[in-house]
Amino acid sequence: MFKTKVLVILAAAGMLGGCMDNMSSGEKGAVVGAAAGTGIGLVTGGSFGAVVGAGLIGGAVGYLGGTAIGNSK
Repeated sequence: MFKTKVLVILAAAGMLGGCMDNMSSGEKGAVVGAAAGTGIGLVTGGSFGAVVGAGLIGGAVGYLGGTAIGNSK
């Protein structure tokens, strides 16, 4: 079961990785942050609400970080 979850996350990340050419730094950060937050929530065995919450928080933090990086260029 654990291997299946990891493979699904990797497949989703791979599919989203192909779409990153036309994205701003903030959008890229949001995608990476959401994927990382969701993955960490799944690996730690959190409930559905905790996993979704981790994904939302990760996406928000990733967006803010990506926007900050984009503005510093």
